[in-house]
Formats: sequence, C-alpha cells, structure tokens
Amino acid sequence: MERVVDIASDGRHLSAQRGFLVVSEGRREIGRVPLDDVAAVIVHAHGVTWSTNLAVALAERGAPLVLCGPNHQPVGVFLPLDGHHGQNARMRAQWDAGRPLAKQLWSRIVVAKLRWQAAVLEAHGKERAALDMLIRKVRSGDPDNIEAQAARRYWPLLMGSDFRRDRDAADINGPLNYGYTILRSLVARSVVAAGLHPTIGIHHANRGNAFALADDLVEPFRPLVDALALRLAAKGFDTVEPAAKRAFAGLIAVDLPGADGTTTVTVAAQRLAQSLARAFEANDAAALATPLPPTPIEIAGLDSLVPELAESKAPAGSAADHPS
Repeated sequence: MERVVDIASDGRHLSAQRGFLVVSEGRREIGRVPLDDVAAVIVHAHGVTWSTNLAVALAERGAPLVLCGPNHQPVGVFLPLDGHHGQNARMRAQWDAGRPLAKQLWSRIVVAKLRWQAAVLEAHGKERAALDMLIRKVRSGDPDNIEAQAARRYWPLLMGSDFRRDRDAADINGPLNYGYTILRSLVARSVVAAGLHPTIGIHHANRGNAFALADDLVEPFRPLVDALALRLAAKGFDTVEPAAKRAFAGLIAVDLPGADGTTTVTVAAQRLAQSLARAFEANDAAALATPLPPTPIEIAGLDSLVPELAESKAPAGSAADHPS
C-alpha cells in the first residue's frame, strides 16, 4: 500500500537507509517507512533537512518531494528526469500538439470535472440539474468558461451561500488546499511516469508554473477533496491538523468505478496520464480516458477516513510526521 509521508514538525532530518525513509530528530530516530511504499513526501515544517541519497532514492521510484508554503499550497516539487522508456517520443508529441487538440482535450477534462462535481452534489442530497445542463454547453477549449460558471453554482450548493473559495483564507480553505496538494502530487507523479513533461500544459500555461499539466489533469479529482473536507468539517476538523492530514492522505487509495471494474484514485490517475500520452501520440482527443465519477456509495465510503468514524486513527496509505 502506497503511503503519503507528511513532515509537519520543525527540525526533522530525512534520510535513506537500507531501503527505508528514516525520519530523525537530532540523533534519535522518529520513524521509518519502506521507500518502495512511499507515494509522496510533503514538507510543511521549517528547518527540515534531507540527504541527497534520499532525494535520489525518491526520484528513482518516481515519488515526488513536495515543499509547501504557509497556506498549504505547493511551492516546489522535486521529480525525476527519467519517467518512461518512450519519454523522448512522447514529449516530442506533447510539444508538437496543436491548439485544436489541446482545446479538445481540455473540454473533455472540464466535462469530467463537472460530472464529478454533480456526483458529489447528488451524494450530499443537493440538486445537480444546473451542472448537468452546463455539461451540455461545454465546447472545444471551453471558450464560454463553463468551468467557472459551474463553480459559481457548485460551491454555494455544497458548502453554503457564505462560502468563498480563497486559497489564503484561514478556514476550510486550508484543508482544501492540503487535499489538492495530495492529489496534485499524485497526478504529477503519474504524468512523469507516463513520459510526459509536467510543465507543458494543455490549458494551464502560467510561465511560472512548472506543473501546469498536473494542474490540468488533477481537475476531475478535486471534488473528492471537497467531499472529504466537508465531512471533516462536520466533525470539527476544519483546519490542517494531523488527523485531517491522515484523512486526506488516504484519498489515494479510495475506490472508484473504472472501465474494467473497481479501481483506486492512484490507478485512475495513472490511467488518465497514460491515455493522455496516447492522445498526443495519435493526435486524437478521443484517446483521453477521463476518470468515471464516483457513485454515492463510493462517496459515502469517505466516512471511513474521518477520524471519529475510522476503525483506526491512521488509515492505510498515510503517514503524518511520525511514519511507522
């Protein structure tokens, strides 16, 4: 089971020893995790150091090392240069992709995101008709910005009329930022493993964004974070605290419907990135296999990640500051 290791306490040192990621304070070992089980390492704390051999070991396994700012948004990500045996050809196809293809791909991602948002609304007893109507209006490249129109309907329905999505707000927006960071790291890893370059996006194109493509592909998965953040807040976990971090880390192993049966968020992200690589190579947007939205049963299953409802305090697949 892959695990997300979150470093939230100041002054820790991270190293690789005999196949393990080891967390130490001074000369005292705090905990360890098998390197082959690490999906990502996320650093929030100050004064954290790590060895070069650890960075190399993580890169060899395709596990990102993510550095976050005070608002829990990633400010830097360390990823491997080598990701796939066909990397050169796939990156050339990615770079050479024309605007028509990029616009078609983006419209498919927007439709997938709106379907996920509609599924989350329905699972929470909210009316989804407005989003279903908007889905039918999405055109190539989303020139009418249907994505933003949907957001203006989605957030008040899900979170309440007073909610505002503000990355710097000190409320439930903090947990949302953290959850998105988890999934962004997972998608960035999948992008590199598929032989694609994370900087070359199909829609996001900010010159300072080194992970534009990851930001494109993470969009359909975001509503899963929204649903979990809502559940956590209902139990009083409305800040970025260890219990909430463990819950969000568990998202990577959540079950989803797949074309060939039940899959996980991790596998769905891998399939999405691999299908995008094939779409670039074939110059065919239809090759992009966007993830199917979760059913109400699968969304209800998020309750197992909420601390008061979970069978254990640290769900499988997570590790927060004290890996074991």
